[in-house]
Amino acid sequence: MKRELNLGDIEGLPTQDAIKALDEFIERFPTSEDAYLMRGKKYWSLGKRKEAINDYLAALNINPEGKGKVLLNYAESILNYYSKDLLNP
Repeated sequence: MKRELNLGDIEGLPTQDAIKALDEFIERFPTSEDAYLMRGKKYWSLGKRKEAINDYLAALNINPEGKGKVLLNYAESILNYYSKDLLNP
C-alpha cells in the first residue's frame, strides 16, 4: 500500500470495505491524519459516533490545528443540539 492515501480510492468502496482499507492503512502508517479523518467520516455515516469522535481526536493529536478540530466541533454541535420546540430525549 502506498504512503499517500487517495480519497478517490476510498470513496469508491462500500463503507465497510473502506473502513477495512483504512484500518490496514492506519496500522502501517499510524500518523496519517487524513486516514483518521476519512475513517471517522465513514464511521459517522454509519451512526457510530463514538468511533468517529475517537478518530477525530486521533487526527487532532497528530495535527492540533487541522481538520480534526473542525470535525470535532461539528460533531459536538450536532450532539449538543437542542430545540425547545421539538421533542428531545
